[in-house]
Amino acid sequence: MIYSIVAIGDPVLKTKAKNIAADLPAAELKQLIADMYETMYSASGVGLAAPQVGKAVRLFVMDSGPMVDLDEEDLAELEEGEVPEPAVKRAFINPQMVSETGEEWGFEEGCLSIPGVRELVTRHADIVLRYEDENRQVHEEAFSGMAARVIQHEYDHLEGILFTDKLSGFKKQLLKGKLARISKGDVRHEYRMKFVGDGRRR
Repeated sequence: MIYSIVAIGDPVLKTKAKNIAADLPAAELKQLIADMYETMYSASGVGLAAPQVGKAVRLFVMDSGPMVDLDEEDLAELEEGEVPEPAVKRAFINPQMVSETGEEWGFEEGCLSIPGVRELVTRHADIVLRYEDENRQVHEEAFSGMAARVIQHEYDHLEGILFTDKLSGFKKQLLKGKLARISKGDVRHEYRMKFVGDGRRR
């Protein structure tokens, strides 16, 4: 099932998500995860958090493959002994950020809930995350590079934070009108979306 992705302006995107209960039936959870992957891929995304499909629960999925796959030219530019960054495809249930460390670096980010907007966002290079996998087994794992960035972006969604919240006051002011138009559905998009106020999915 492909969900409609909710646009900026929907209160669910500013709500701190709640933990998924331990007694949630496994089949129901696995179906939700499968639907979120399907929704993410249909929108050509690399990450998708439950609040983006209208569910204020602590769950996100990701597949960083498109961001780290290298062509022959990229591979030739790697320094001797340098190993390409591995892709991370995973569902994260009830994640909790343990640490964010390492040198901060900037990268132009976008968001499926804010189509047509990309801005430079600075994030830490290394993180440690505690989370449950699809079988509700607990892990504590370190991530770095692009995987860490995607995780931080999606984790922010669970905290009610959008990447535009991290921009300077000046940049926010410049984007204010555009974000207001997006929230009303005045934006081009290539996947199913739901906008505040109109109750329609497009």
